[in-house]
Amino acid sequence: MNKTWLKVKNQVLGEKYDLSFSYAGSDEMRRLNKLYRKKDYSANVLSFPLSENEGEILINKKYQKNGGLSFYLFIHSLLHLSGLKHGKKMNEKELEIMKEFYPKDYKKIMTQI
Repeated sequence: MNKTWLKVKNQVLGEKYDLSFSYAGSDEMRRLNKLYRKKDYSANVLSFPLSENEGEILINKKYQKNGGLSFYLFIHSLLHLSGLKHGKKMNEKELEIMKEFYPKDYKKIMTQI
């Protein structure tokens, strides 16, 4: 995990949170999404809380070469692991973090999903 991503992880979840992160292909993302969420489509990102201080994030491999979008999906997952659900508070936090790290491109990045 690069320094920027580690900084955001520590900012959202704390330094003692043990996080595993990887990319997975669309077929695997679909299989896991169906198995754990009962949704039959390839997810962009999946977050798995394993314990209070441990979790896992998988981002769809099709976003691997798009650093800004991968970063946004990473933030989205971190916020889920922190306990946030989709809604106004989560959107505001995503925007705040994206503005900090992508001040010029955050709008463009966040509309790509």
